[in-house]
Amino acid sequence: MKVTEKIERANANGRYFWSFEYFPPKTESGAVNLFERMERMKSLGPEFIDVTWGAGGSSSEETIKCVTTSQVAIGLETSMHLTCTNMPLEKLDWALERCKEIGIRNILALRGDAPRGVETWTASEGGFSNAIDLVKYIREKHGDWFCIGVAGYPEGHIENNDKEAEFAHFIQKAKLADYVVTQLFYEPDLFLSWYNRVRAAGIEIPILPGIMPIQTYAGFQRLIGREKTFVPAEVLAALEAVKDDDFAVREYGVKLAVEMCEKLKAGGHKGFHFYTMNLEKSVRQILQGVGFVSAAVATANTEE
Repeated sequence: MKVTEKIERANANGRYFWSFEYFPPKTESGAVNLFERMERMKSLGPEFIDVTWGAGGSSSEETIKCVTTSQVAIGLETSMHLTCTNMPLEKLDWALERCKEIGIRNILALRGDAPRGVETWTASEGGFSNAIDLVKYIREKHGDWFCIGVAGYPEGHIENNDKEAEFAHFIQKAKLADYVVTQLFYEPDLFLSWYNRVRAAGIEIPILPGIMPIQTYAGFQRLIGREKTFVPAEVLAALEAVKDDDFAVREYGVKLAVEMCEKLKAGGHKGFHFYTMNLEKSVRQILQGVGFVSAAVATANTEE
């Protein structure tokens, strides 16, 4: 089923909904652990999950294995990321045909990051320069078979200092897409302001805010440094006070995510996308804290 069909059904029933993101592990044992985790987290009731595509297709085979297992064996509605980075047409065609064979109807179309160690992103010969080109190509080749999502950037894309031009580019992209998943953020007011501006520009497709639970202090610092993410002063101060206690950092991360979700709910949002980082405990606690699942469901069959 298409992601948009599942969202429409949730909206028709007047209920909240959520989705999870995973990335393909690099080892066989890692894959086994991930699939077991996906199986357990299925009980949390995600409308869909998505699986990332490594920069330059570096994990393409692993991604295909992951989406095959999640879609076919585990029975999770799956969306596969697909990027432009180092992706000539023949590799794009291969990936899309594999999705059709598996029965995957959902693609998150992205430009993608530069491969590790490469500072400047460049298009591959015969490939595409941005997600707009990729979406147009998928539509041209496959009609309406795929439900196509795109990325949204509430704080603007870090590579474009012209925020007005970046926003206009996003609106052009969103007009071609079926739904939007946003980059992570830690200030709900920034998201809500951006969301209202997007709606005012005539975009009516579903927009899912991306929630990234904080797991460790060092990982959080690397993340916000790389993504240039704005973090409120009170959040930075709270984390600074517990930075040497991993358990306390994670507990604060859960508390912050619950508060963010509550503020987004108050702003009228019913759908949420969680960047799991292939972990489950924090996501379980957040879903329980927001009231999306019961304590019994949140604590069942947990391993982590």
